[in-house]
Amino acid sequence: MSRLVFSRKPARFAAARLAGTLMPGRGAAVGPLALEPDETLPLPSADWVRLRPRMSGICGSDLALVDGTASAYFDPLVSYPFTPGHEVVADVEGTDRRVVLVPVLSCITRGVSPLCHACEHGHIHLCERVAFGHLEPGLQSGFCADTGGGWGNEMIAHASQLVDVPADMSDEAAVLVEPTACAVHAAQRYTGKETVIIGAGTLGLLTLAAITATRDRERTGPVVVTARYPDQKRLAKELGADVVCSTDELPRWVRSATSSLVFGDQLTCGAPHVIDCVGSSDSLQQALQVVAPGGEVQVVGMPGNVSLELTSLWHRETAIRGCYAYTRPDFDTAIELVRRMDLGRLVSATYPLKDYTDAIAHAAQAGRRGAVKVAFDLRSN
Repeated sequence: MSRLVFSRKPARFAAARLAGTLMPGRGAAVGPLALEPDETLPLPSADWVRLRPRMSGICGSDLALVDGTASAYFDPLVSYPFTPGHEVVADVEGTDRRVVLVPVLSCITRGVSPLCHACEHGHIHLCERVAFGHLEPGLQSGFCADTGGGWGNEMIAHASQLVDVPADMSDEAAVLVEPTACAVHAAQRYTGKETVIIGAGTLGLLTLAAITATRDRERTGPVVVTARYPDQKRLAKELGADVVCSTDELPRWVRSATSSLVFGDQLTCGAPHVIDCVGSSDSLQQALQVVAPGGEVQVVGMPGNVSLELTSLWHRETAIRGCYAYTRPDFDTAIELVRRMDLGRLVSATYPLKDYTDAIAHAAQAGRRGAVKVAFDLRSN
């Protein structure tokens, strides 16, 4: 039995950054991620349980960490050494419960009393105490030394973090519930007007699915999705995009849909809502190019370090709004969405932990290799 452990080793971190720059995903082979024996973690209180992960996904924030490109902003919000993995479907030890994990480590999980204002109102994603309480710092399980993570055979969780998986849902579908909850949270700002989704990776496709499933808002404008690879384009059409185009083609499609004129590279009008699911300097700059005056660019997922020309933000009174994680009810919606739209089919490949370098390389090059979600399968470990 083993687990993957990420340690604070600056020299290996630098090596990972160099390797990841040369080829995404290569940081796993040379960086501070290593296979180690399992460790039994103590339960902080009677409200905590042991989990035996069945499957755990590999997401963009994990890849940034492994390749050494994650923002230094997060360093005070993690604790080392930790086992990654926050997209988790697991068995509760000693029971017949199969659950997905709500990984946010909020006031409730940290034993903080009284609750901060955000947690008191159910907004656990905005918790003010992510580095306090009776746990080491960590935004989520999978980034905290005290909790373990899904890239191992054992981790611990607070009872409030557990969501039961329906008996008829496969593990492959269940492992998509956590990223789908992110998408559900993002899609709550959809208005039905012209909307652009930049990027057709896992989060882009799931956000599109969440928008498509919205039945109480009339769609008065098209949903335009950018995609780079053939399988991404096919899936975007299957999941409800009105227009699927390349990033180079995006300004032309938005110009046509919104009757815009052009000055320089800027559209005079644009889409009221642009959802950036890439989070790079280039994608955010293009989002500002095609968003309408007074409109909103919503950044979903975990952006890297970016450099932007922000004059248009001031001139056109547009906004860039972050979108991080979810609330607990988003998981109930996500379970229904995964079932209704058969999103388990987006799990393209699974690997045992021992093949972690291959798994991470596959996930880092998923679009190019015709894949969407890559996950670790711990059921036979």
